[in-house]
Amino acid sequence: MPAASISTPACDSIGAFARKKRLDTLTDVTIYTDGACKGNPGPGGWGALLRSGPHLRELCGGECETTNNRMEMMAVIEALRSLKRPCRITLYLDSEYVRKGITEWLPGWKARGWRTAAKQPVKNADLWQILDDLVHQQGHRIDWHWVKGHAGDPGNERADALANDGVSKALSAKR
Repeated sequence: MPAASISTPACDSIGAFARKKRLDTLTDVTIYTDGACKGNPGPGGWGALLRSGPHLRELCGGECETTNNRMEMMAVIEALRSLKRPCRITLYLDSEYVRKGITEWLPGWKARGWRTAAKQPVKNADLWQILDDLVHQQGHRIDWHWVKGHAGDPGNERADALANDGVSKALSAKR
């Protein structure tokens, strides 16, 4: 008779304890991200504000010809890329496209070979694949929170200002 794998409560408890211990050692990071585009498509920028305890990091960048959705995605991608180790992240963004894409739509796109339910190619699949890897393969634990843009949230307002700085950098590099 072949050997069977049996999971016992004691083994499950040890596994749960090990998982909890790993989560307890993760650094807490709060991230605000935003994208901006002057014309859509047009010159665009992304911004990210990262806080961990007393530490603050601001990131921004841009491209000469892009879309707002791509810049919203790049803000999250670059924020996650900047982290040196797995973290417990509270991420605030004003893009339902990015939040729903990563939390709801992604499994279906992947199952359909990066096609939508309407059998069309997924827009920005190159960035979705990068974001998928950063979110699901890097060991981060991310809580996604949508905030209304331009509504006075200080973190979102700062990320927006950084995104606009990214547009300016892209435009000045073009000259």
